[in-house]
Amino acid sequence: MVVADPGPPPRAIRVHRALNVAASPMRFEVDPRELLQVHEELEQSGSKLAIYHSHTRTAPYPSQTDINFAAGWPGVEWIIVGLASGPTPLIRSYLIDAGEVREVEIQESSP
Repeated sequence: MVVADPGPPPRAIRVHRALNVAASPMRFEVDPRELLQVHEELEQSGSKLAIYHSHTRTAPYPSQTDINFAAGWPGVEWIIVGLASGPTPLIRSYLIDAGEVREVEIQESSP
């Protein structure tokens, strides 16, 4: 999960690495208690949440599983790291609302 300053523009300020409790390269699942802890932190700090994960065998585009999961997280950006196209990962970000997928530009910045 990515904790972000809401901006504008939104800016990642911290990464919270979550354990994939599904223990599968084909799907991810985060422990609900861990999600609740991060969500409470965000509410207290006024920060924004983005969720990131990798696609090890496919392009960095939301799968149907991602789209279904996103239904419970309106307004959250989904950052997907694609590892299938070679040694250089492809990174894309999306907003998913009511099953509609819209790519969001990622801007790199200096520390």
